[in-house]
Amino acid sequence: MPVLSCLTVQDTRNVYNATATDPDIIRQQLQCLADDSPIHAIKTGALGNADVVDVLVEFLADHPDVPLITDPVIKAAGGGDLADDALITRMKERLFRHAEIITPNGVELALLGGDEDGARAAHNLLEAGCHSVLATGGHGEGAEIVNTLYHRDQEPLYFHIERIGGEYHGTGCTLAASIAAGRASGLSARASIAQAQNYVLRAIRHALKVGHGQPVPDRGIPWES
Repeated sequence: MPVLSCLTVQDTRNVYNATATDPDIIRQQLQCLADDSPIHAIKTGALGNADVVDVLVEFLADHPDVPLITDPVIKAAGGGDLADDALITRMKERLFRHAEIITPNGVELALLGGDEDGARAAHNLLEAGCHSVLATGGHGEGAEIVNTLYHRDQEPLYFHIERIGGEYHGTGCTLAASIAAGRASGLSARASIAQAQNYVLRAIRHALKVGHGQPVPDRGIPWES
């Protein structure tokens, strides 16, 4: 059930403009959906501005048992900005502590954690209140993508998957949404991550070339191959 938090001007090449939805409209959307249907998981993406974070935190306070998967969208793959300093600060100070998992890519992890070293950046986020950090490795190199799950007082857990190569429009949000779908269906966090990255791999293998920019993962593929 989508809640429109941010309206964008974008294509497969980049994001050119974005504006947040009126926070009160978001508040009404959330309440309307919660009154009508059970909510088993929440996934967030581009939030628009800091005021939207406040509305979401208010909603989460009334639904503390619903798993939250947060994709901390800061920049589009083409380089366009999707978060200003105020939004980034508000996510770090108020939202991340409510998330079961945050899913930053390498660029986002360094910015949010204040360190170019991924492990140290993840540790900083955990110390600041994050429950767990899934550092995604799609922007790296090598034959495999390594996604690393950092959790307080535990050794990191590594998820290895084949690297197809190339750049794709929407892999990060597809992964986060897939993890949320797994949690909503009753899977553990670790099982949800494993299932989600296999799903994203298949979606990339069948990526759709719909424009002049990056191919788009085919989200219409079945969950099981």
